[in-house]
Formats: sequence, structure tokens, C-alpha cells
Amino acid sequence: MATSLDEVRNILDSTLSLNGRAQTFDSQTALLGNIPELDSMAVVGLITAIEEHFGLMVDDDEVSAETFETLGSLVAFVDQKRESSGA
Repeated sequence: MATSLDEVRNILDSTLSLNGRAQTFDSQTALLGNIPELDSMAVVGLITAIEEHFGLMVDDDEVSAETFETLGSLVAFVDQKRESSGA
């Protein structure tokens, strides 16, 4: 069974068209400022992809730069949202 880390890594890879690069990312991998493809418009697309994949609803005020600081911080955010929504 895929972990949240695996699932978010796959979403990053497909949403940002990283052609497999995300498969080398671990929880400490920096996202914002490290991945040129991850600009402000890509963040919106990534949030939408996460919402659709996990069946979540993410409000704008829940998202901050810290959420996208590392792959681990993004996974922690997704896990927290899944836990609070029962998804």
C-alpha cells in the first residue's frame, strides 16, 4: 500500500511534469525555491490535484509557504487534513 509520502510524491511528479524527478525526493527535499516548476500557479494546481486525489477540501487560509517548504511539510499537511476530514 502506498504511503502518503509516495502518493504526494506521485502527485508532485505528475502535476509539475517532473518526468520522474520527484521519485528521488525524500521528506527533507526542499520544494519552494528548489523546484523551478513550482511557482505560484503550480501551487494552485498542486492543491487542486491533492484535493481531488484525497477527497479533501483545502481553504486558501490553510495554505502557507511553510506548507510547501519541504516534501515532508506538505505530506504532514495532507495527513493532518485527511485525519481531520476522515478521508
